[in-house]
Amino acid sequence: AAIQTLLLARQEEWSDLPEERLQTRLRQLGKELDVRLILLSSRRSLLADSQAETASALDTSRLIRLSQTAYAEDGTAWLFKAKKLENGNILVCAAPRPKAEVWSFLTDELMPPLLIGGSAALLLALGLAYWVARWVADPLQSLVNAAREFPGEGAPQPLPAQGPQEVQELVRAFNQMTARVQASQKAQRDFVANVSHEIKTPLTSIQGFSQALLDGTAQTPEAQKQAAQIIFDEANRIYRMALSLLDLARLDAGIADLKRDPLPLKTLLEAVLARFSLQATEKKISLDLQAQDLPLVFGDGDRLAQVFNNLVDNALKFTPPGGSIHLRASAEGKGVCVEVEDTGMGIAPEAQTQVFERFYQADASRSGKRHGAGLGLSIAREVVRAHGGKMSLRSAPGSGSVFSVFLPGG
Repeated sequence: AAIQTLLLARQEEWSDLPEERLQTRLRQLGKELDVRLILLSSRRSLLADSQAETASALDTSRLIRLSQTAYAEDGTAWLFKAKKLENGNILVCAAPRPKAEVWSFLTDELMPPLLIGGSAALLLALGLAYWVARWVADPLQSLVNAAREFPGEGAPQPLPAQGPQEVQELVRAFNQMTARVQASQKAQRDFVANVSHEIKTPLTSIQGFSQALLDGTAQTPEAQKQAAQIIFDEANRIYRMALSLLDLARLDAGIADLKRDPLPLKTLLEAVLARFSLQATEKKISLDLQAQDLPLVFGDGDRLAQVFNNLVDNALKFTPPGGSIHLRASAEGKGVCVEVEDTGMGIAPEAQTQVFERFYQADASRSGKRHGAGLGLSIAREVVRAHGGKMSLRSAPGSGSVFSVFLPGG
């Protein structure tokens, strides 16, 4: 622009020269100013070109604009700026368009700040990536270590929930799983201990009285008969326990053979009442049934009779003479609720969560004369669950107990 301004200011010296002198003068000016000078007529025809002999001709059709990029016949690009003279001609100042070198960018003034900023961003990204990796990996590694060491000696401590939400949920699930496994292992140990305890007593009796028969200690026919009767009773006790355990195992595995027949529950409860009416009369205990019109339930009549027989039998065992036992059945939602209420001694709060456990007996002496093996309520609850129902207990010491059984309707 400065060169063009200078030439315009001195245009009277060269603009009106004859064509031959004009070409020479433009060549001189172009060489002095290190620029290509082209002069076009008002009709855009070429009048003179300072580099006509040394450079390829430019496309004059692209030189009609004030500033643009024009291409020569050899394909080189020229930057130009056009300006109209006082005589109507057009002066074009052109220069080759510089080629950008790749390495020139490295020496640019913006490159050092970019390098500094990029390095800082890279370091920050690496630090952040490391922190995120440890944030995710550390809880997972703790989880892997805990899984490898489980089950170890002693009770494993719950892992702290750390890291992303998904990892925290995984850790919580692992803690719940280990807790369930521990509870299962404890239940298995208790089960083995309880079975051993329950079998030990009758086996001891069988062994002792068998020895009495063998060594002649029981000499009289009465003593021999008593020993044989005790052996027979204790063997039956072990046999019934084995059947009960097998029944529980089948219910737990979901392979118990349960029928799905429509049951008139009121008729079933009346049969239970009739079975225990004589025993209740002998103990001077009032036994009654309150049942409304009940919807049909689908299930195994023998199994459900086993449940209610067990509940009424337990109520008779723990209700003193002069007490009462009430059976109540009513429709509840889409099912039937049956309650067995007694006026017995009740159950302590700390024992209410254990009455459904296997081999649990309210009588700490475990005499075996008043109570069975402690499997009746466990089997009853599993039978109810197999029918899609639930069993619950309400009780207070000295105020009796209420066992509730809910069975879904058909």
